[in-house]
Amino acid sequence: MKTMQKGFTLIELMIVVAIIGILAAVALPQYQTYIAKSQVTRVMGELASVKTIVETCLMAGKTVVTQPGGLDTGNNCSVGFSGSSLLGQGTKVPTNPGTGLGGATITIAAAASIVHGVFGNSATAVLKDKTLTWNRDGNGTWTCTTNVEEKYAAAGCPPAAAATGG
Repeated sequence: MKTMQKGFTLIELMIVVAIIGILAAVALPQYQTYIAKSQVTRVMGELASVKTIVETCLMAGKTVVTQPGGLDTGNNCSVGFSGSSLLGQGTKVPTNPGTGLGGATITIAAAASIVHGVFGNSATAVLKDKTLTWNRDGNGTWTCTTNVEEKYAAAGCPPAAAATGG
């Protein structure tokens, strides 16, 4: 009488392990790229929200950036940016944003305004110390540039080398 095979042979198990290894070798780098790109897109949006505040302050003739909750009188513009967990710490707005949140450097001027952020805190390792900047020219046109690798750059915010054509 024939006996039925119970379980898997060693070769079958090795084939399954090899397939899983190949899938992991392809999937993990793709996942890391996806995470980095989504973080760049998120920071781009977070810093873009400050553009409206900058425009409002410019229209009111306010060019001195103050912290959230600061005096919004005279030439002072209180920028209500609460910070981001993907931006680094430093002398930025806000200067004391709360645990784990970093700020942005904001400059308001009619000729050229800047909203600048440096990746840090919980940003993925490939983005640490990279930057994303919104620049406003004297005509009121905003452009976004970054120095992250091209594969991580968000649509509408090309890496600096690509933006200048070099």
